[in-house]
Amino acid sequence: MSDQPEQPTLTDGEVTLRPWRDDDVDEAVAGHDEVIAHWFGWPADGVTAERMQRAIRDWRTGYADDRAVIAFAIEVDGTLAGSVDVRRREAGVGELSWALYSGRRGRGVATRAVRLLADWSLTDAGQGGLGYSRVEAKVEPGNEASLRVATRAGLRREGVRRVEPGTGDRAETTSYVVLARLAGDPPLSEPTAFRALLNSFLPRKRAISQLLVRDDAGRVLLCQLTYKRDWDLPGGVVEVGESPRLAAAREIHEELALDLEAGDLVLTDWLPPWGGWDDAVCLVFDGGTHDPALVDTMVLQTREIRSAEFVTLEQVRERCADFTARRIETAIGNAQAGLSSYVESGSSPTTA
Repeated sequence: MSDQPEQPTLTDGEVTLRPWRDDDVDEAVAGHDEVIAHWFGWPADGVTAERMQRAIRDWRTGYADDRAVIAFAIEVDGTLAGSVDVRRREAGVGELSWALYSGRRGRGVATRAVRLLADWSLTDAGQGGLGYSRVEAKVEPGNEASLRVATRAGLRREGVRRVEPGTGDRAETTSYVVLARLAGDPPLSEPTAFRALLNSFLPRKRAISQLLVRDDAGRVLLCQLTYKRDWDLPGGVVEVGESPRLAAAREIHEELALDLEAGDLVLTDWLPPWGGWDDAVCLVFDGGTHDPALVDTMVLQTREIRSAEFVTLEQVRERCADFTARRIETAIGNAQAGLSSYVESGSSPTTA
């Protein structure tokens, strides 16, 4: 006999989460389709009445076993719409999973169900909840519908966890998006919570800041890098929360020990994915014109920089990748004319 409290019924007025009943079996079997089978890694005809009966027994056992697994039937207008459960993974942490049956999707039911279960799981035990400090979900990146459900239910995207093929839910699974809510997160109704939620999953594009530094003869300062064969302008990746202009000055100080200010923005260059790198936006700032003896004061950061020197445009074309040479030539032209422009891979979008 279990000493656990009776499994509750949860509702928001439209969606109800209730314990599974033996007479749910036929309706549940009928609701499973190829979509559910695909994402759970089951055969298309893998859910039978016998398997569903066994699942209900296992869920009851999991509840009796210190509520290690708590599964609910999702009910809408008195009919079965799907399932949702939370499994304790470690002390204070539960993992959410859900499935909505054929003909029930696209109406916000899954979002309401996941939110209901997450709210109850994070509610203090003294107030009738599970008292978890964290609930999380793992969703394959290609499962866009479930990603939307998790996000709309208030789970923030935290990152991507890679897995070896054959060790996930499906043989071909290679990664999961991890999303979570904490007990201390502000209520979803508050603007700060909504902004934090959006910030967790909106695209973040890498930004690179570079300095265009020239000498009195019109040559441009280039760096020979340790992590690629081609030469490039001094600069690097903008840190989170950092001004791109300050990043350009910081990078040239770290790489070459030069204290130069970043002037006007002379070029914005979008770089498509290349050589294992994701796409990025490269911002080139004017680093001014200096005496050629500037190179004598440099102290190279040898972890990233092999050498650095002022070179002619002809040498730029010889030493740089084609798109880098185009970027530098355009940046020089803009700096000389007091202009700023946008290009893609070093060329105007109309001619790229």
